[in-house]
Amino acid sequence: MSKHIEQASKFLSLILRHSPETIGLRLDNEGWADIEELISSANAKGRDLSRELLLEVVSTSDKQRFAINDNGTKIRANQGHSIPVELKLDPQVPPSHLFHGTATRFEASIRKDGLLRGSRQYVHLSSSIEVAVTVGTRHGKPLVLSVLAEQMHHDGIAFYFSENGVWLTESVPVKYIKFEGA
Repeated sequence: MSKHIEQASKFLSLILRHSPETIGLRLDNEGWADIEELISSANAKGRDLSRELLLEVVSTSDKQRFAINDNGTKIRANQGHSIPVELKLDPQVPPSHLFHGTATRFEASIRKDGLLRGSRQYVHLSSSIEVAVTVGTRHGKPLVLSVLAEQMHHDGIAFYFSENGVWLTESVPVKYIKFEGA
């Protein structure tokens, strides 16, 4: 991925997940932004953003962080918001185990409080150990936790599956986390 595309992706993540007001943009209740308004607002704040660059970011993102609506007029982040949005995801039945990647420095806190969403709307989980390792590595020395998702679901805890393949839940109590190997 070119440096220009990577910078544009980080900018879109900031604007569409955390701070649309940075460029004077308003998202609707479901997190959608008008593409033309996004481009215009970004350019007015000195950001070089075009429709072509935006579409390239969306199409080349290995994590599929963004979605464009069916008629190509709006864009939103698929998950990871720290601002309130209603993604309109239906509860799903998760696989028996999911994985969470974090840094080893957070282990004591997780053992005490479980996995909390922090500033985000949801805790993010993966169906792949490899993805969890990659996520954990971004935060320091990686720690991969196994989550007893099927048991959580059986006990009435809701799971959602985002458009880009990330499992979401509001929190993971300690009793559903396996720390073996940690």
